[in-house]
Amino acid sequence: MTAEKTSGVRILGIESSCDETAAAVVEDGRKILSSVVASQIDIHRKYGGVVPELASREHLRQIVPVVREAMSEAGLGMAELDAIGVTQGPGLAGSLLVGIVYGKTLARALGKPLVAVNHLEGHVHAVFLEAYGSGQEPKLPAVCLIVSGGHTVLYEVKAGEEEGSEACAYRKLGGTRDDAAGEAYDKVAKLLGLGYPGGPILDKLAAAAGSAPAPVKFGPTKTRGNALDFSFSGLKTAVLYHVREHPEYREEIRKREEGMAQAHRKLEELLPLCSKETLGLVREFQNAVVRDLVERTMAAAEECDVETILVSGGVAANSQLRRRFAEEARGRKVFFPSRALSTDNAAMIAAAAYARFVRGRFADDSLNASASMRLEEEVMN
Repeated sequence: MTAEKTSGVRILGIESSCDETAAAVVEDGRKILSSVVASQIDIHRKYGGVVPELASREHLRQIVPVVREAMSEAGLGMAELDAIGVTQGPGLAGSLLVGIVYGKTLARALGKPLVAVNHLEGHVHAVFLEAYGSGQEPKLPAVCLIVSGGHTVLYEVKAGEEEGSEACAYRKLGGTRDDAAGEAYDKVAKLLGLGYPGGPILDKLAAAAGSAPAPVKFGPTKTRGNALDFSFSGLKTAVLYHVREHPEYREEIRKREEGMAQAHRKLEELLPLCSKETLGLVREFQNAVVRDLVERTMAAAEECDVETILVSGGVAANSQLRRRFAEEARGRKVFFPSRALSTDNAAMIAAAAYARFVRGRFADDSLNASASMRLEEEVMN
């Protein structure tokens, strides 16, 4: 079954897989009419990471006002929507259920189709979403690196067999054996008294490190078996052991933690509290993470013989990662979404939903959350 309408299609996307409650309206999978994100960073900051129960409660509190704001920003009434797209997985089960139940209820009340979306496929479509109409659209096949706080995975992306559907086919090439890259950033930042989330501040401090001495050098991480797999747990542990073996870090970590407690989180506030050794340590940690991400992605591109590389997910906002890919492209074209669409958002969910909408891939009332969903799986019965 295919949808009767394939142009002028306005889809409300709902994203609640982790700690952002997001809603967006996208037309024809290309034009963003609105995009609203309610972040929970301030709620989870004192815990150094996302607390699932708190995330679910906050989604319940935010989802109605966020959807209303997205519809208002788009200048549309609910009846003018053509479908509702919701994230089915992967993610936190409780958080996913909030979006799914709301989306199912809304779709039933409006008599509109419900489209279930894989969160990872949303990140792929985030790259295409902003490239449409630019004359520089990514060409398939491609290799895609999805890198965030919950995911570090490589896929080969090909055009789907259904002509004109804008659907993609995916083959997993490698993934993390343990911590995702963003998770490693968060844990190292917490260890060093630099707060949560760790990625943005570590990126800024690494850039500010300049020629600070390197107190330790981290070699390439190794995994047995698949050479395209990642492993960041050992790198995080190496930072932990280094800090434990050098008690001179303790006092400055204490001072940074005190500063964090007083909401002193800006770069200009933290820099005076960081020794050259700390700056060098942060720089070397980021060098190791970025090196592994770029080298394995380039190896995957060589293996698949593709000329296009897509990079998406929250860590795709990292300035050094973007710079290194530009330097190592070797003639290939590397595409990133904007920083606003790198992190979790609902515009990417609505865009991915459109590709399924035009094929008539609708969900029914049996739709449920799939916390460990794989991208290769179908997202509906």
